[in-house]
Amino acid sequence: MTRRRLLEIVPGFVSWNLILFLVWGGYFFPVLTAYFILAFDVFWVWSGFEMTVAAMLSHLRIEASERLDWMGEVKGFGDWKNVRHIVMVTIANEPVEIYQGILEALAKQTFPLKQIAVVMATEARYPKGKIESENLRRVWGGKFGAYLVTSHPADIPGEVKGKSANEAWAAKEAKRVLIDERGWDMRYVTITSNDADVVLHNQYLAYLSFKFLDDPQRYRKFWQPAVVFYNNIWRIPAATRIINTFSNVWQMGVLVRKDRLINFSNYSASLKMIDEVGYWDTDVIPEDYRIFFKAFFKLNGEVEVEPIFLPSSADAAESTNVWRTFVNEYEQKKRWAWGVSDLPLFMEMYATQPRVSFVNKTLRVLRVAQDHLLWPVNWFIITIGVSVVTVINPAFKRTSLGFMLPQISSGILTITLVFLLMMLFIEFRHRPPRPKNIPWWRSFLAPFEFLLMPISGFFFSALPGLDAHTRLMLGKYIEYRVTEKVK
Repeated sequence: MTRRRLLEIVPGFVSWNLILFLVWGGYFFPVLTAYFILAFDVFWVWSGFEMTVAAMLSHLRIEASERLDWMGEVKGFGDWKNVRHIVMVTIANEPVEIYQGILEALAKQTFPLKQIAVVMATEARYPKGKIESENLRRVWGGKFGAYLVTSHPADIPGEVKGKSANEAWAAKEAKRVLIDERGWDMRYVTITSNDADVVLHNQYLAYLSFKFLDDPQRYRKFWQPAVVFYNNIWRIPAATRIINTFSNVWQMGVLVRKDRLINFSNYSASLKMIDEVGYWDTDVIPEDYRIFFKAFFKLNGEVEVEPIFLPSSADAAESTNVWRTFVNEYEQKKRWAWGVSDLPLFMEMYATQPRVSFVNKTLRVLRVAQDHLLWPVNWFIITIGVSVVTVINPAFKRTSLGFMLPQISSGILTITLVFLLMMLFIEFRHRPPRPKNIPWWRSFLAPFEFLLMPISGFFFSALPGLDAHTRLMLGKYIEYRVTEKVK
């Protein structure tokens, strides 16, 4: 068995042992297990406090950023007209209405459109995407500085079908056409990874231009907006809406956490840096964390992620009926949790890159490991941990600690209700108004949807996370599955 394969077993092994510890630990070591649960409760409260404070700070920064004239700030730089932005729209089998909406949003950018290049990154295995993108050229092609349509070939040996391989192909094509042939100055070019359903804020490219021009370390940076799932937030069922509500707060809050901010889903970087590190890898499914750590270790730990305090609005998982929406939500979260498959590679990079600061690389890898390893575990300890121990060991329940354990645990976790109310306040401030075709009572019931969190948390967080960890542990690798989009 190879070292990589051994490392792949670790996440599932850790997750399952922490969960099963509630059972065997509760039977053989009930006192130790009780203190473990209480310690985890305290950790959970502290994590909730940290995230609430972070989300509140980000909320204030986002509101201020939306009011600021970023284009006016950009014009303070003498060389701002040299800046060019490549927006790479990755397309699979989404309806044309989805990515047509992206072009409409890009046409509303406050940054000059002639300094923007749109790359419609299509897949040859979904030929309709290329056909529709070419049709859209007639309407949108002349509005931008460049409009390219690339088609990522199917079945390239050694590649894994998915966004990462498509981005690598499209970015190299964009570099060949725009830099090598048209002579754009790569020192002034950024490239944005833009999913086919993500609508950039109309000031995004102006804000990005300011950050780019103002940063002497611009060739060692990723820039990350708050990816929020607002495009269809009012249409999806309450059980998945509450999951996406907390995801939105997390995505906003993490912007101020420079110690754990890593580019996710939609992000930007200098094309110079992406070219320097060899573009996105083509043998993986998760691409966002992978490209960060690839750049981070290859460039001696000098790479950081800078926040863009603006929202980028995406589609939450949805389908044509409630059941299929639930399935899509589950599959999407499983695919996100599959990011744990990168941990073995990150650990190998960690061990083989001595020139990177020990403290810096340790904190980076530990943060990612913590988030992934606890993903499927949190729900079990917080929600049913106390019940499992007291049911599995009735004798312990008759002791003073066993009798008081439910009350102590409940008392500790009750503190999180304050954080919950603050998070809901922040999220509702940013959520778009209810569309006219959505019943009024949805708004009235929205604050009470958090009551579904124990059920939704199990089916759309803990279970898909445990599914991904178990598959990786058993060597049952998943294939890339494009999340269905509806319009």
